[in-house]
Amino acid sequence: MGEIRNFRSENQDEPPPHGVMPRRLAAIIVGDIASYSRLMQADEEGTHVRVKRIERDLIQPSIVEHHGALVKTTGDGFIAIFDSPVEAVRCSIVIQQNLIGRNATLPKHSRLEYRIGVNLGDVIVEPDDVYGDGVNIATRIEGIAEPGQVYISGAIYEQIKHKVVCGYESLGDRKVKNITDPVRIYRVLPDADAVGKTRSRRENALIFFLAITLLVIAAGALWYLLAQSGGKGERAAAPTAPSAAPTAAPARPPIPQPMPSEAATQIPQPSTSLASAPSSPTPAPSPSSTPLREPEMISIRGGSFAMGSNDDPTERPVHQVTIKPFSIGKYPVTVQEWNECAAAKACGFTAIGRDDSPVSNVSWADAQQYAAWLAQATKKPYRLPSEAEWEYAARGGTQTKYWWGDKLQPGMAGCKDCGDLAAEQPAKVGSFRPNPFGLHDMGGGIDQWVEDCWHKNYQGAPLDGSAWSGGDCSSHVLRSGSWKNDSRYVRPSNRDGYDTNVRYPTHGFRVVLSP
Repeated sequence: MGEIRNFRSENQDEPPPHGVMPRRLAAIIVGDIASYSRLMQADEEGTHVRVKRIERDLIQPSIVEHHGALVKTTGDGFIAIFDSPVEAVRCSIVIQQNLIGRNATLPKHSRLEYRIGVNLGDVIVEPDDVYGDGVNIATRIEGIAEPGQVYISGAIYEQIKHKVVCGYESLGDRKVKNITDPVRIYRVLPDADAVGKTRSRRENALIFFLAITLLVIAAGALWYLLAQSGGKGERAAAPTAPSAAPTAAPARPPIPQPMPSEAATQIPQPSTSLASAPSSPTPAPSPSSTPLREPEMISIRGGSFAMGSNDDPTERPVHQVTIKPFSIGKYPVTVQEWNECAAAKACGFTAIGRDDSPVSNVSWADAQQYAAWLAQATKKPYRLPSEAEWEYAARGGTQTKYWWGDKLQPGMAGCKDCGDLAAEQPAKVGSFRPNPFGLHDMGGGIDQWVEDCWHKNYQGAPLDGSAWSGGDCSSHVLRSGSWKNDSRYVRPSNRDGYDTNVRYPTHGFRVVLSP
């Protein structure tokens, strides 16, 4: 874990000239533990130890990893400051989703849940604290937030809405204490399933109330028609009884008496059919009886290549790696393939989107679940690729900046500036030309998890193509870039890291098969 970066400038130990306090525009995170007093009353020492452990193992490292600075802890909370609103929100999401994992095995009454508020404002910075309306607003937003949630101000939202691929639920303008103007507040929805549910919540409520209204109207209309029909039957019965019978049969209780005998002749047929269904030699196929859809694989011959580049410090040093033969998915794993795992109760959620789209919003741990299920179901050694295997396959035998050459060409990959119109989701798999190895979407489309733990460069990396699993594995490596990234992420040598257990809407994966 790195040192917590101090947000003071080099000369801040000297008093500012003419009494002017140093100011800066910053994104401020304020976090606070819900029901802290109750938890302390129930177990004072235990709660204190747990809070300090979370601060040490989760909050402080997350702030550092997202290029922020911890201003102070407050017993039951913390304040942090960031240059980037994007990093502030990403840090908040990471903290909350990691806390979900920590709380999963605990009873609800003993869980430590944080409320988090994030705001952008011009603040006064002192060595051990930060002041101003920007901090006050962040504190008020945190007070409104629900436990386990991240709420952000409109100022933050305007900065990140096209940069952090999340859902946002507008909570409208809120009047907060000691702040003159109302503050627009949004709730952050990092999970794609949550986004879909929230978008449809109001629509579902309206549909429900509309359905109730229509049922009431229909019941009233039916009652009216029956009453009218009954009245006509009584009037028609007056001249002659025989002519009244067919008219009154649908409406009047005394007349349908012959129906029991008719029902008695009809009931045995469906009951016999239902009784014989379990013993039928050809029952209707169930989801579990349908054949498993394995990803289409491409065989890759082994060889040696120069891994990395000098374009970015994380891609250095360039080093020679020898790869053994393996097979890799022709496409990223699709929604349809993932949902077979979900239907088997082996994957943690049901994916949304078109069947032929790459599955997204997948954590590294989720990808491992799918690979393990596929290996067990097929009795084949499916797994995630190593970082070296992925890059070797993505290059397709080339050593240029992109697999097709050194210059960006439209129509070759799905990214923000790859020549296609901006999209709100990735294109279906195989929408772009394959590389020389016949692989699609090895650059752009969807970020792809690999097996390796994240290391900031290649110093000490394996040379045999195996996964690099040593060191801190709280983050793992992502390759490819996505439809939301620009073209520099499409390069085969580009690499990034992200938190192991956190789902993010642009993250997917593909699998490999050992010989």
